[in-house]
Amino acid sequence: MGEEITRRASLAGALALPFAPLAKVASGAPGLDAIARRGGRRFGSALSARARGASADNPAYAALLRAECGLLVAENEMKWQHLRPAPGAFDFAAFDRIVAWGVEQRMAVRGHNLLWQRRKWMPAWLEKYDFGARPARTAGDILVDHIATVTQRYGKRIVSYDVVNEAVTPETGALEETALSQALGGTEATLDLAFRTAHEHAPHAELVYNDYMSWEPGNAAHRAGVLRLLEGFRRRGVPVHALGVQSHIITAGTDTSGSARAYEREWRHFLDAVTGMGYRLLITEFDVRDNGLPVDPVARDRGVADYARRYLDVMLDYPQLRDVVAWGLCDRFSWIGPFEPRPDRADRRPCPYDADYRAKPLRAAIAQALTAAKATDGTTPPATLNSAPI
Repeated sequence: MGEEITRRASLAGALALPFAPLAKVASGAPGLDAIARRGGRRFGSALSARARGASADNPAYAALLRAECGLLVAENEMKWQHLRPAPGAFDFAAFDRIVAWGVEQRMAVRGHNLLWQRRKWMPAWLEKYDFGARPARTAGDILVDHIATVTQRYGKRIVSYDVVNEAVTPETGALEETALSQALGGTEATLDLAFRTAHEHAPHAELVYNDYMSWEPGNAAHRAGVLRLLEGFRRRGVPVHALGVQSHIITAGTDTSGSARAYEREWRHFLDAVTGMGYRLLITEFDVRDNGLPVDPVARDRGVADYARRYLDVMLDYPQLRDVVAWGLCDRFSWIGPFEPRPDRADRRPCPYDADYRAKPLRAAIAQALTAAKATDGTTPPATLNSAPI
């Protein structure tokens, strides 16, 4: 999600608690990644490079990552806005620190992302760029240079890439346009080039199309647009291995079981269509927006856990599902509060651990869902599940 939103969330957390307590990891329980590995999966989380935020430099957050995760993804630091401050310049300092820590901890690292197909998240310089007399060639050179530079720098230390993020307009299902894709001759040509370039320079890596298309009502056009895009990739022979399902799920009141049951049928139709085309699945950005639940944190946490468990049970029923990645482990640093405050102004509780790093019912629900899940289908992804980064 947006880097400014995340920055404000981290700043608010740091101001609220200048000295973070030691993380209160679920006592005596196996880590979530250890549980996931039993079924051939991995569990991981997003992190940042901010010393006082959801980062490895924050001792409490680092303790959670070590206890629970076998897979890491940078929340913002690999996006174009961070890596590419100017046409001829790259700034790898923040992302380098994340990758180095992941390798040191023998955790796998995902790359998020090589292209965010939304105007408002492209760097300002690129949206205003003069592509000259041969715009398609110039735009293609810029995109290829960016992807080749990033993938070659990190080599086999990154095992999976969200090559393209959010290319489908949620309201209509149409493809998004940017200045880059307009210069290149259209969005399909741009996305195809991104995936082919990533495959050329990172042939070891899992290549993922990542998007939001949630199971809640109001997402039918988005899901249909994603299916059209995936069908087009297959028809054109584009090297796309998996669909990343962001999974920022949203409760809709106290009847969490009833709403989950109501959503399941159409959601399974969507997942059946995706896997029927031969794509694997990943949960890439999991958290729960606690809409319509009571202000009482005990009741709210119970509702969030119940809703999440039902969602995860559906997702994990598909043996094609590999990674489960939380978009942060601790409520203190979640993007959701600043992005969408509750009407009652109660602090959001979207993560497995609360603002004081204590395990919540959501953490137990994730563990239970992973324990009960079917094993994966045995298809080895490009990056071996159980190996450490190279």
